[in-house]
Amino acid sequence: MQIVIIGGGASGFMAAITAAETFPGSGIQILEKNRTVLNKVRISGGGRCNVTHRPSDLRFYIKNYPRGEKLLRKLLSQFSAQDTVDWFESRGVNLKTEEDGRMFPTTDSSHTIIECLTRTARELGIAIRTSAGVTSFTQDESGFALTMDDNSIVHCDRLLIATGGFPKRSGFDWIEQHEIIAPNPSLFTFNTPDNYLLPLAGVSVQDALVKISGTKHEWRGPLLITHWGFSGPAILKLSAWGARDLADKNYEFTCRINWIPEMNEQQLREFLVAEKSKTPKQQISSHAKFGLSSRLWKTFTEQAEIPDNLIWSEAPHKLLNRLVDMLTNSQFEVKGKTTFKEEFVTCGGVALSELNAETLESKKIPGLFFSGEVIDVDGITGGFNFQNAWASGYVVGKSIGK
Repeated sequence: MQIVIIGGGASGFMAAITAAETFPGSGIQILEKNRTVLNKVRISGGGRCNVTHRPSDLRFYIKNYPRGEKLLRKLLSQFSAQDTVDWFESRGVNLKTEEDGRMFPTTDSSHTIIECLTRTARELGIAIRTSAGVTSFTQDESGFALTMDDNSIVHCDRLLIATGGFPKRSGFDWIEQHEIIAPNPSLFTFNTPDNYLLPLAGVSVQDALVKISGTKHEWRGPLLITHWGFSGPAILKLSAWGARDLADKNYEFTCRINWIPEMNEQQLREFLVAEKSKTPKQQISSHAKFGLSSRLWKTFTEQAEIPDNLIWSEAPHKLLNRLVDMLTNSQFEVKGKTTFKEEFVTCGGVALSELNAETLESKKIPGLFFSGEVIDVDGITGGFNFQNAWASGYVVGKSIGK
């Protein structure tokens, strides 16, 4: 049996290795259009590779995927985050868990993951061809015929497409036999060019609640002020959940931020009023509250028009109410987005209704399989997209030679 995998990324390698171990004697080759393989693995996590996310109960784990939850229930029951950890550790790669749940190799180097995958593939006799782009494919009684960039033809019995996502719908044209959900970027930061906080680039808040006005989308978590707007886990995760709605808005919308989400407006107002008697002589603007940085606190007091020398005992309720509104309901006009580092993730791709959920085989073309980000599944930041890559690749690898 001849098996070809288009795409030398995480999912393609997992599928190739699993197929080689499950169906010994099969001829397996990976075709990668770029000069190097595993490029996304190389840059992930700032070059450390966020392999997966801390294993947890499947019901909670799949809540980290804005799209594809039903399919992932089946995939992750076959190859969970714990299975990923065990898989790498059995091949000499130990992983560590950081406070936020992200898991990295203990070496803090993506080369550890790349070396493990490429070494294992070589040991199993998997052929890896780089600079080998596929432009089209056909199927007849004898199998598949793939037309390459140089017009040569590659034949195989079974075919896996694991190319990753494409930024534009036209990228999927060569898979024209299947319904394609138009791709949109996921995991991006917000551009707010008129934001009065831009001079505070680099300042972060550990707990903020961000909402998209006019939608149900909101997320609570760490937030980072950047030179162009807002980033950090709260923004990235919100962008993933709102990917399609925000694309429909052409990335122009209002975001509202509550900087003190552990308190409601009334509680916050009572806290500030209490400061009038608790620290009556203290200057409001020069003593930050709620764990906010002094620069951020001072900016909020300036926006609330609180004079630098105003002390708590002399603060009129009108100004305190203005500060409450600033802290609980700041509004910023978003005009555009920026891709998060080099970790480009899309929602969209091959419609899940086109696939057998147990094997990821095409319902329209027997012997053709899909895995990874080319299908309409995507996760939030934190290792979830790689877990989908490993799980879907494993499931295909277990099935493709049957």
